[in-house]
Amino acid sequence: MGSDIIIKSDAQITGIRQACQLTVAILNSLEDRIKPGISTGLIDQWCAEQIEAAGAISAALNYQPAAEQKPFPNSVCTSVNHTICHGIPSHEKQLRDGDIVNVDVTVVLDGYYGDSSRMYLVGNPGTLPRSLCTGAHNCLMRGIEAVVPGERFASIGAAIQEEADQCGYSVVREYCGHGTGLEFHEPPQILHYRNSRSMQIIRPNMVFTIEPMINAGERHTRLLADGWTVVTKDRSLSAQWEHTVVVTDTGAEILTANGKA
Repeated sequence: MGSDIIIKSDAQITGIRQACQLTVAILNSLEDRIKPGISTGLIDQWCAEQIEAAGAISAALNYQPAAEQKPFPNSVCTSVNHTICHGIPSHEKQLRDGDIVNVDVTVVLDGYYGDSSRMYLVGNPGTLPRSLCTGAHNCLMRGIEAVVPGERFASIGAAIQEEADQCGYSVVREYCGHGTGLEFHEPPQILHYRNSRSMQIIRPNMVFTIEPMINAGERHTRLLADGWTVVTKDRSLSAQWEHTVVVTDTGAEILTANGKA
């Protein structure tokens, strides 16, 4: 991955938008299906079937960012409760009443990438998990509101950090948003916390994800032995929402918008 941010053409944005809307349709289809007793493996199976039926492929399946890392074995990521990201679906992992789960879907449709994730409440979670999911979504939307042409990318992280601080939550620092559309991961890295590193200028027709990972406890993370699953070090709950956006002349258009989230 090079260091130059790709300014997309209108034709490319059209293709990316179509891929993003397929991702949205898949996430929408899970709203009435995710309930106590189903497995994360079944969620993966449902998503894989829809991706194939649409003539697309999963960007996650067999993804291998480093030679020493095992390829990701499934079509989507399912991250439950204290799992922050990159949870591996399993037919042995059954959801229980009160759980929260993030499902992260990235499709490749006609060569274009569409990337989004969403939180789902399983049964009737308590006040803390519900509040955390809402707070994480608010952090995402504050970050999107900070996307203004001519401003620096650091403004996104500052807005997210401010929202999280007001809620009493912490922001994960080890994982970030990223450019996307023509490749799974492109420049720039979108840091979700207050920083002085993201000094590049936001410009129209840039396409990237914003995907803050928000913890109820401390921000620190731990990578499990499978080489993929990331959990909170203190085993506190974690929540994440993700949108792909394109920069317009005045702000950001959410390419993975579904009318609700």
